[in-house]
Amino acid sequence: MENVALENLKTRRSVRSFSNKPVEQEKLDAILEAATYAPTGMGSQSPVIVLVKSPEMVKKISKLNARVIGRETDPFYGAPAVAVVFGNKASVPTWFEDACLVAGNLLNAAHAVGVDSCFVYRAKEVFSSREGLALLKEWGLNENYVGVANCVLGYGVGEAPQPAQRKPDYIKIV
Repeated sequence: MENVALENLKTRRSVRSFSNKPVEQEKLDAILEAATYAPTGMGSQSPVIVLVKSPEMVKKISKLNARVIGRETDPFYGAPAVAVVFGNKASVPTWFEDACLVAGNLLNAAHAVGVDSCFVYRAKEVFSSREGLALLKEWGLNENYVGVANCVLGYGVGEAPQPAQRKPDYIKIV
């Protein structure tokens, strides 16, 4: 079956090397809007997305992320923007799943408009640290918001990654 949406879902890949070319605001707006249409428990729309475009702030959050893994590296791979997805643990029992669905929509929407991306973990650890909690406060969020995903966004450098072969027992039909 040919379908653009299905093809986008099958061809999106995590990119781990980015140019410093900024993503156009029109594309960022489209990506973020699509992310807000992810399903959420009881229609709560409880997740929050913080888009970070300031090179200094992207670098700061990347360094905090690197500290969690104990390495001097750039876990954001030089991406010029990061969309941090937060779940609100004080909202609905599905707050974590809701934030994960938002992150998935965000990554797939990026691919649909020609922007590369990667889901980077450790948002929870970063935003529960002293520095991370200070950033939450600066951004107008309280401690009920838990970092779920760092979605780095930009334009990849080099060859696009090839998909791994799908495992034979991925799907079971009963």
